Amino acid sequence: MNRTHDLGKLIKLTGDRAKLDAKANGTYIVYKTPDGQFVKEYSNGQVERIKEQDILS
Repeated sequence: MNRTHDLGKLIKLTGDRAKLDAKANGTYIVYKTPDGQFVKEYSNGQVERIKEQDILS
């Protein structure tokens, strides 16, 4: 297999695992969207944008 394909698969699996852990612990995951915004995604599917000032403090 292609290394790039393998890396992409590993990244996806890591994100899926983070979502499962967040659901099990009643927390959220944080990630950067393709348009450059940071968001919190809760286990219930709610997505909340993080303000830039909150990131820097």
